Amino acid sequence: MTPILAAAFVFSGLTLAADEPPVLPPEALTEPLLVDGQLVFPPGAAIPRSLTRVEREWLANNPPIGDRAGGPPPTGPLHCAAEYEPMQAILLSWNGTSPMLTIVATMASRITRYGDAQAWVVVRDTNARTSATTALTNAGADMTKVRFFVRPVDTIWIRDYGPRYIFQGGCRAIVDHEYNRPRPNDDALPAWLGTQLNHPVYSIPLRHGGGNYHLDAVDRSYATRLIVNENPSLSEQTIVDTWHAFQDVDTHLFTPFPTSVDSTQHLDMWMEIIGDDKVMISDWPSNPGSTQDQICDAAAEFMSARGYTVFRLPAFSVSGTHYTYCNVVTCNNLLLLPTYTNATVQPFNAAALATWQAALPGKVIAQVNCQAIVTSAGVMHCIAMHIPRSSGGVNPVAYVISPNGGERLLAGEIATIAYAADDDVGVTGVDIRLSIDGGATYPTVLAANVPPVGTFEWTVPALPYSTHARLRVVASDADAHTQGDDSDGDFTIGQCPADFNDDGAIDFFDYDEYVRCFEGSACPPGRTPDLSGEGTVGITDYLLFVEAFEDGC
Repeated sequence: MTPILAAAFVFSGLTLAADEPPVLPPEALTEPLLVDGQLVFPPGAAIPRSLTRVEREWLANNPPIGDRAGGPPPTGPLHCAAEYEPMQAILLSWNGTSPMLTIVATMASRITRYGDAQAWVVVRDTNARTSATTALTNAGADMTKVRFFVRPVDTIWIRDYGPRYIFQGGCRAIVDHEYNRPRPNDDALPAWLGTQLNHPVYSIPLRHGGGNYHLDAVDRSYATRLIVNENPSLSEQTIVDTWHAFQDVDTHLFTPFPTSVDSTQHLDMWMEIIGDDKVMISDWPSNPGSTQDQICDAAAEFMSARGYTVFRLPAFSVSGTHYTYCNVVTCNNLLLLPTYTNATVQPFNAAALATWQAALPGKVIAQVNCQAIVTSAGVMHCIAMHIPRSSGGVNPVAYVISPNGGERLLAGEIATIAYAADDDVGVTGVDIRLSIDGGATYPTVLAANVPPVGTFEWTVPALPYSTHARLRVVASDADAHTQGDDSDGDFTIGQCPADFNDDGAIDFFDYDEYVRCFEGSACPPGRTPDLSGEGTVGITDYLLFVEAFEDGC
């Protein structure tokens, strides 16, 4: 037995022979196990949101290798979805102790009954799905609005590792960061979910925890400078620029709380943006003038200067636990608000409710007892991730990523057509059509019924040649709804007609060759005067040649 494994069992009050498998009673561990050099997260373990002692020891021997490489950012019009925008679902993880799962089941019930949304629940196996089904049914969830995803995950803290959604040209896409915890199954969830939902996934080169992030619907986002500590080789400006490139947001960084007050240092523990011009920020009635109180007061002043109406909520640090009323879940017309039974904090449950009711009149506010989870360094916002609704409503949405205008695709070249499509129930197929008249008509089908998201490799023909080519991507769903998107601008395809003798230069010899060919004399090998591809030779073909000759292809 390795020293760290032994330490984990001692910490849990267990004794186990070295050759025994880690069979654990429910809710026994607050640490992962180390088995054959790998961290293992047993079902029922109360793994906290913060980095555990065993994880810190493991990281000391297995530090991250360099910075995350990431990938190219998405192109085109982007919008990062705010939590108060229309939501299709709230994503939840069925992991943790029985009291934690009671909170998850209660959240799913409220979301499906009053939140006008679905509850998507990630379960590690079919047995977990069976137990989750029973628990959610008993909690009163509308099971017609519950969707299970069977895949191993390590912890309940899906806000920190789950998918961050953007809209790319109206289609939903995922921006996937590297999870700032050594929890590999958690970290892999967004990419896997993208394949299940046919949503593109863009890998952002940041190590991060998703709870340290908030934004409004007008492209302003916020985090604490924990993000700088997590990415030591990147400057603050580089981090801000990276978020802008991948999510089209302008980010402001706040000072984080001391770890003695909040071990996560995440923004969602003390601030929640609830509208384009409304924000909730903690206040500290028992700790006036403390570091955390000064940070919150300064943030309130900053947000007010930005035009937000600022509401303040009481917060407490009791025996190392950060109690907050800002860590809530907004879902359409529903707000899930934590309550606590701790003797110091419980008297403030009613005042917190009244503040939320004043800030969001008319919204359904459901209070949920979160005492069982707050001691693990997080509350409901930390165990929920928002899935925005498709922007097309019941109609599918399509987007041409490339070629989208200005490209030059040569004859014989294999061009990659990139596209995306989205729908409220799912796209059944995509057709790709070609126009050579600037989008006036799209007579040519390049591909039919291809997958909803991805690329199509197209071999560019020599003819017809066009400087006014465009693509149209048409998405269809199971309800026979269709909708398309066109390239934003013209691009060029085919063999340059002006270089009629194929010598690499455009000059008088090309003009002479084409005129003789057009008039019926001999044409160069492989050449035809029918530049329009219509099967006949006429003035249109001559004008195409002249245009290409003057433009120089």
